[in-house]
Amino acid sequence: MLPVLTNVNNKHTMREIAFRQALREALQEEMRRDDKVFLIGEEVAEYNGAYKVSQGLLDEFGEKRVIDTPISELGFAAIGVGAAQNGLRPVVEFMTWNFANLALDQILNTASKMLAMSGGQVGCPIVFRGPSGSAGQLGAQHSTAYESYYANIPGLKLVSVSNPYDAKGLLKSAIRDDDPVVFMESEVMYGDTGEVPEEEYLIPIGKADIKRAGKDVTIVSYNKMMKVALGAAEELAKDGVEAEVIDLRTIRPLDWQTIMESVKKTNRLVIVEEQWPMCSVSSEIAYRIQKEAFDYLDAPVRRITSADAPMHYAPNLVKAYLPSIERTVKIVKDVMYAEK
Repeated sequence: MLPVLTNVNNKHTMREIAFRQALREALQEEMRRDDKVFLIGEEVAEYNGAYKVSQGLLDEFGEKRVIDTPISELGFAAIGVGAAQNGLRPVVEFMTWNFANLALDQILNTASKMLAMSGGQVGCPIVFRGPSGSAGQLGAQHSTAYESYYANIPGLKLVSVSNPYDAKGLLKSAIRDDDPVVFMESEVMYGDTGEVPEEEYLIPIGKADIKRAGKDVTIVSYNKMMKVALGAAEELAKDGVEAEVIDLRTIRPLDWQTIMESVKKTNRLVIVEEQWPMCSVSSEIAYRIQKEAFDYLDAPVRRITSADAPMHYAPNLVKAYLPSIERTVKIVKDVMYAEK
């Protein structure tokens, strides 16, 4: 049984590695452990991956387990789903989740539903992974955050990570999971570095993590918006406000209990996410907390989302579109009635 770690501690040998390396190590370790695991997608083999996550995997595992595909998301997603239903454990890499729209039929109509439709006889242990959300000036068609889309689908699990430590531990758990897992990263985080144990470890799917303890307000986020949440907490600390920052890590199943326990302590909740506001992850969290923890709230639940519009190319419009530290600080001060 591997150790299940939820926080870094001194009992493990830590080293600083890049986000892409953490993902690569997760793939390597699971492919070495289980010969049923294979990687398939565009440029994952000869080119070492569009973001160099799969660098060196072709040399180690060969072309039968690291498979380059044509530019056909529906086609190679279907290959992965069929392989999973026949006993293998595919990892399907999308160059971006914006392109996975073309494979939605396989994810929604087959992978997520087959266990139920077969009366539990046919499972689909598959991981669909790649970057979600914006990555700078890439225009509207390459800048959508997809967490709320896929979290809406029963039968899927959805992980959205913000740092190398969580990325490695959760990708390993996703590959071992018997259900289809949607795993979302970010193009702008692949070069980020963070502490990761040298020893093998797993992080359980479905458990949020408190990244910063506090007593005055709860800030919830995930994926790269965690940088905004933590940055806002730093700014608020200068004014004596102690924000508790929670990284969801898993969107489905949603660990709303951790949020609720924090709100019972802080009595205020602010959610920061890259989704559009309509039918977003924050919508679900706000509903759950007002239902289960209404009597503990001293202010309305507030949220900061992306603008309710496509993200345009111009840098000033990109800045206006995305959540920011400044907006988050202002909303927190609003819920604390610190500013009129």
